[in-house]
Amino acid sequence: MSNTHHAVTAAALIIGDEILSGRTKDQNGGAIAEHLTAIGVALREIRVVGDETDDIVAAVKALSARYTYVFTTGGIGPTHDDITADAIGAAFGVPVDVDPRAVALMSPFYAERGIPFTSARMRMARVPAGAELIANTISAAPGFRLGNVFVMAGVPDVMRAMLEAVTNQLRTGPKLNAVSIVVAHAEGEIADLFAEHQARFRDVIMGSYPSFAGGCYRTELVLRCADGERLEAAREGLERALRQRAIL
Repeated sequence: MSNTHHAVTAAALIIGDEILSGRTKDQNGGAIAEHLTAIGVALREIRVVGDETDDIVAAVKALSARYTYVFTTGGIGPTHDDITADAIGAAFGVPVDVDPRAVALMSPFYAERGIPFTSARMRMARVPAGAELIANTISAAPGFRLGNVFVMAGVPDVMRAMLEAVTNQLRTGPKLNAVSIVVAHAEGEIADLFAEHQARFRDVIMGSYPSFAGGCYRTELVLRCADGERLEAAREGLERALRQRAIL
């Protein structure tokens, strides 16, 4: 990998015991990564923590200090183990209480569907003081933003809706263009050549991704760079080097 600098960075914090136990397979980390890459925000870290207040607080403090943005998913539902709002409040040192703005969004949604607005559902209207709400176009209960931390639902469809809703609030950097070259060889056969090529194009991010299926080796070489011309030069040079060694 090169040390190409991105001015806008991010981390994703996936919250939930169900992720760590394997009961639920995380979809949100990949969706956040794909979305941020497409708009020019470099996702630098994905961290998973359980439903433990101290762990969430520690992670939020560490990640928000290191990156431009932090996106959390999970733990803002109606049950007793949904503790993310309180943990975010603790991380920022602010109280958490039912927010009238959230109630105003949720009440009509439930009323139109004949759903009782129970005390459990009211938990989803609890928001840290000073936070901005994140729209939820699917089930009304909002997420929220406090400082550089965006707190979103764990349900994948709702999370994606919230992520779309906050996109226009984000400062973005240059978008990365990407090209790939696939060779029918093991990664070890091309590692030296690939390292030499990376040294010649330090401004191009390069990664190799091997697989083995049906008794055959396969390696995908992926090159990424914001400068399209530079990326094309790197691609052409790599293909030429691979042909010279009869790898491509």
